[in-house]
Amino acid sequence: MRLKVNFFNRDTVIVAKELLGKYLCRKIGNKVVRVKITETEAYCGIKDKACHASKGLTPRTKIMFGHPGYAYVYMIYGMYYCLNLVTREAGCPEAVLIRGGEKLNGLRRGGEAALRGPGKLCLELKIDKKLNGMDIFKSKELWIENGEKVKPSQIKKGKRIGIDYAGKWKDKLWRFWVNPFK
Repeated sequence: MRLKVNFFNRDTVIVAKELLGKYLCRKIGNKVVRVKITETEAYCGIKDKACHASKGLTPRTKIMFGHPGYAYVYMIYGMYYCLNLVTREAGCPEAVLIRGGEKLNGLRRGGEAALRGPGKLCLELKIDKKLNGMDIFKSKELWIENGEKVKPSQIKKGKRIGIDYAGKWKDKLWRFWVNPFK
């Protein structure tokens, strides 16, 4: 069952934790690929210097200023795309970065390494700029389904990756993960 808007229209840090174990679904051709989400990061609005919205409303960030449950897809290092899911109400630009997952079905490459890191995950799932602004509640190409229950005791937390420029915000423990290996 797909997640509904009320799941995303909440505190972003809570959403980041509760996305762990959910299924990221991507229709590629005639096949639906499901990946269990195993790593996320929360980005919490204008004051969070690691968040793209800290620069204000721009053509790039306008999706984040919109409604919860939309895909915010952008390119890093000129070669990798990253998938974020917008949280909170319109006007409160926050989102969760999907950093990693565990394949459940339908992927050609072997090994879990193909799904570790947001760029590799997007490459494997063919997520690119065409999906930026996608409404994941209505989309037939990209959505999130209820998945496996993750106990709070299974969740690990740490600093977000690659944001040394963000001042005191670099020290927030807003990266969450579960061990994808049983």
